[in-house]
Amino acid sequence: MAKSVITIPATKSRYTADSIDSKRKRKVAAYARVSTDHEEQQSSYEAQVDYYTRYINSRNDWEFVSVYADEGITGCNTKKRVGFNKMINDALEGRIDLIITKSVSRFARNTVDSLTTIRKLKENKVECYFEKENIWTFDGKGELLLTIMSSLAQEESRSISENCTWGQRKRFADGKVTVPFKRFLGYDRGEDGNLVVNEEQAAIVRRIYGLFLQGRSPYAIAKILMADEIPSPGGKKTWANGTVKSILTNEKYKGDALLQKVYTVDFLSKKKKINNGEVPQYYVENNHQAIIPPQEFDIVQKQMKSKNFVKSRQSCTSIFSSRIKCGDCGSWYGSKVWHSNSKYRKTIWQCNHKFYGDKKCSTPHLDEETIKKLFIKAVNTLLTEKDEIIENFNYIKDILFDIQSNQVIIEKQAQKEKIELFIEGLKNREELVTEFDENLWYSLIEYVIVFSREDIRFIFKDRTEIKSVNL
Repeated sequence: MAKSVITIPATKSRYTADSIDSKRKRKVAAYARVSTDHEEQQSSYEAQVDYYTRYINSRNDWEFVSVYADEGITGCNTKKRVGFNKMINDALEGRIDLIITKSVSRFARNTVDSLTTIRKLKENKVECYFEKENIWTFDGKGELLLTIMSSLAQEESRSISENCTWGQRKRFADGKVTVPFKRFLGYDRGEDGNLVVNEEQAAIVRRIYGLFLQGRSPYAIAKILMADEIPSPGGKKTWANGTVKSILTNEKYKGDALLQKVYTVDFLSKKKKINNGEVPQYYVENNHQAIIPPQEFDIVQKQMKSKNFVKSRQSCTSIFSSRIKCGDCGSWYGSKVWHSNSKYRKTIWQCNHKFYGDKKCSTPHLDEETIKKLFIKAVNTLLTEKDEIIENFNYIKDILFDIQSNQVIIEKQAQKEKIELFIEGLKNREELVTEFDENLWYSLIEYVIVFSREDIRFIFKDRTEIKSVNL
């Protein structure tokens, strides 16, 4: 008998699993994206949204779902594209059958992202259509064309990125300085694009430097600024320790500018890295009006690099933190709260290692009022001897700070300038102290050593030691 072959026609779509004769409308969404916030791109963004809304609604066999959009977002990767990611999630959950977009480059300029996403959608029976290239991803040639077009889009993105990088570095080499003015405290953009002092904000910058030179840590400065309800450079109510540090170390406040502090590692991820010599840097001197005098700025940098500051002052949470030392073991005093839930609540300070090991420190605890009263007595004693202290300092300073070794140059210079500030403050103080002054505490005291209630010694910044008895 002759072999007979009977063809059984397909009854379902291999892509959607719907009956070929099904009248069910395809659920269709569109994706629009512009990569900049320029005015002409804004018009393009609005036009895309309007066009796709009309286009999808004009088809009787399509059911309009939504136009998903991202404005001002790069296409190099999909991580930060909220609209795009929401669209993909909706598609994978069955809310979309077909996604339409203008071109492959609008979808993604990263070949891997593009193909991975398309394959994931295809596995879930979701098709994509790219108008400009006329590519349907369910078409047999669709993935081949998509791979080629995605690679071209990625190379276009690489070329644009390299051109932008070259232009930026050329501006750096020409000494053209720019900063993110909306988040940079103290300066506005001038008519020529350079930095112009904003006097209202500059007063805050000067205050930060002044507080630091008094002895306050960046953490303590941040607390003061928040207590005074001064907004941060980004306009927030809270100040971070790191924000204060960045202001204290930014050379732009002395009128100079170091360019190319960071660089972009990869054009796809846009990841930035601190420049540790991988690419050229440019230092522009006297670029704009200084807020902080260069000499004062340099003093702050030396203080920041000082070992004493790094070890003990970075995270001070109180004016007495890292300022009161145990005469028995040499440890710092720490604060403890007594009767915290009663009307007798008070804060006392005692050696942090008082109960460590077998041998307990015999040094007494002190309440804050006692510390303040003893400080006033010590300062007034100091003021009665100030002429002698100033004369002695002027006589020995050249010998005392003779720098013989490069290893200690920063430490000695920082110490010298700190004592000079102390002496200057002492000269300007004419009257005795009648009440505790926090600014005076920071500007005069190096630390306090507690041996007993009858032997509490105040060490001032010039190393003058005055014994103040707790009566």
